[in-house]
Amino acid sequence: MPDGDVYEWYQRGLRLLADRHPDAAATLLARAAAAEPGSRSIREALARAQYDAGRYQDSIDSFSSLIALNPTDDYAQFGLGLAADRAGELNLAAEHLALAAAMRPDLPHYARALRGVRARLLRGTA
Repeated sequence: MPDGDVYEWYQRGLRLLADRHPDAAATLLARAAAAEPGSRSIREALARAQYDAGRYQDSIDSFSSLIALNPTDDYAQFGLGLAADRAGELNLAAEHLALAAAMRPDLPHYARALRGVRARLLRGTA
């Protein structure tokens, strides 16, 4: 186990993520999430680290667990959509990006990501 308590693991994981070490961040944040499974902030950071590490299916699973707890979490919907896009699951991506864009029409990057996925679906490319 790493030194420190769960909060310290979380803080170190965020620093690793900011310093562009997503694999190390995901490893540390996974331990923190196992120790504190009810922590939304740890689970969100873990999902982001998994995404940045290219572990898209893990990221999909983590964002899905956040959505199961709170379906109106626009950021989790967006993150799931991005991860699904990278995993080549365009229909799943479009569904969750559409939800995120509907929840937060004031965030243009949500709508931009949705347009990109829909355009790829229309072209039939993954």
